[in-house]
Amino acid sequence: MSKKVLVATFKPFAKEAVENISKICEEAGYELVLLESYTDPQDLIKSVADVDALIVRSDEVTPEVFDATKNLKIVVRAGAGFDNVNLPSATEHGVVVMNTPGQNANAVAELVFGLMLNLARRHYTGKPGTELRGKKLGLHAYGNVGVAVNAIAKGFGMEVYAFDPYISKEKMEADGVTPVDAVDALYETCDYISLHLPKMKETIGLANYELMSKMKKGAAIINTAREDVIDEPSLLKMFAEREDFLFAADVAPKCKDEITGKYDLRSFFTKKKMGAQTAEANINAGIAAIKQIIGFFEKGDTTFQVNK
Repeated sequence: MSKKVLVATFKPFAKEAVENISKICEEAGYELVLLESYTDPQDLIKSVADVDALIVRSDEVTPEVFDATKNLKIVVRAGAGFDNVNLPSATEHGVVVMNTPGQNANAVAELVFGLMLNLARRHYTGKPGTELRGKKLGLHAYGNVGVAVNAIAKGFGMEVYAFDPYISKEKMEADGVTPVDAVDALYETCDYISLHLPKMKETIGLANYELMSKMKKGAAIINTAREDVIDEPSLLKMFAEREDFLFAADVAPKCKDEITGKYDLRSFFTKKKMGAQTAEANINAGIAAIKQIIGFFEKGDTTFQVNK
């Protein structure tokens, strides 16, 4: 009996991505079912009853979703972050959860520079700005996105520093990055801090006033990671106390309206999360997701499992 794969996306994949997923499924003898642009979480719950595999983007895969499944063996989150999938429930139901690390990395990295330039050029209002060349860029975490950011920063002539206790100094140095031993040093040294932290218990609110208050005059934080890694009271305190402080994000904090109302030229937020919103990232993540599902069923490959 062929495997049944459900692609459930309230923010649909690009047409080309769906076409590629469909073609790969057909070649493998798998059945593909699409649930696109849905608005009611119940639609997802109803649709998972008889599927063997599930591909999602930012869709919430809750315990109720897992409870509704009979045959589900694998969920792949097409993207790097996976906090929208309830891992304890997946494990309880014997479901493997994977992400597709690196597929969105360049898209997010390019957005980082779009946000930095927006702040540096004062939203292109005609007011005098600053240049990126010669500035120090600090990467708070040096995973796939951090590596991509570093590669682009070289073209801008920036000095790149990074703090990541899980990545070796040798790896960073080989990439032309200066590793720092303490996160405080990153915030004290750099003109721009780019956050690339995953959402975990240890990272929620990690960027707080204690760290931000150490930043140089005129320094900026760029957040393309997760909203929760920023401590919002600390963010508001920084804006109130430091007239030179800058902040931009594609994961806007809940206090966004207060910040833009008071500190418009010193802040910028995209209308929604934009990091992976490119045709290339969309296609890459979708193709990676279906290939990982086939690899799991046909070869037992669990390389990108996140609920081990």
